[in-house]
Amino acid sequence: MTAVVANGFDFSQYLEAGRLKVEQALDSSLGPERPESLREAMRYSLLAGGKRLRPILCLASCELAGGDASLALPTATALEMIHTMSLIHDDLPAMDNDDLRRGRPTNHKVYGDATAILAGDALLTRAFEMVALRSPGVPAERLLKVIGELSLAAGAPGLVGGQIVDLASEGVEVDLDTLEYIHLHKTGALLQASVLSGALIAGADDTLLEALRTYSRAIGLAFQIIDDILDVTASSEVLGKTAGKDLTADKTTYPKLLGLEESKARAESLVKEACGVLKPWSDKAQPLLALAGYITSRDR
Repeated sequence: MTAVVANGFDFSQYLEAGRLKVEQALDSSLGPERPESLREAMRYSLLAGGKRLRPILCLASCELAGGDASLALPTATALEMIHTMSLIHDDLPAMDNDDLRRGRPTNHKVYGDATAILAGDALLTRAFEMVALRSPGVPAERLLKVIGELSLAAGAPGLVGGQIVDLASEGVEVDLDTLEYIHLHKTGALLQASVLSGALIAGADDTLLEALRTYSRAIGLAFQIIDDILDVTASSEVLGKTAGKDLTADKTTYPKLLGLEESKARAESLVKEACGVLKPWSDKAQPLLALAGYITSRDR
């Protein structure tokens, strides 16, 4: 990852400052849920670390659109809650059946399947509470648009639909269009919602929103292509999750269909497209431009 980009912008510093801000917000987002075992299970996965790219994308797009990023922090927190829910559920025996996430046992391995499912459900519903009830200073009509974006990303048109097709594709031959559908829905939909929600909170105009849709679609697909590549090139220790799971589950991936080099070229092309569409806002879009480049240079 390149630490500094144009005009002296220190991306490493920006990323770390954003991560710390999000971590603090996440830590204070869970109240005295009862029973305590539920709260423990929710906190176990929500505070397990991670890159926090989705909330940081939300904050960055809010700033790009001229908004106050602090007003977008509850929504940024909500996005990480939805993402965490998807990880908890994705790891379950009935789904991807994984034992390791972010370098430690998955939620259901610690708390059992039933509590893991319910912890995920509680995080999902808390996410909408964060937007609807814990976002002071944001006009209601903007919050309504954000809720709409999050609903699409988390439901059948997004995460759920992508997961269903992903599960149905194990052990069978699928074409590139189907693989792209899985990635754009299972991973890309929430990344797109992250980018759009911050801009919506800031009251972005239609021109910027359309550019951000293109940007986020491109980085969402690039992100998952790199995930596919890392699954076959990185170790479990580096990834913090079980390496080689896609191969074990006989899933179709970009490297399997296109090979490693062409997959890397496809990801780089998508990042180039993402950066190109933000060219009219390049002076203010430094964080989003750097985040796009980070996606293809990451090692986990």
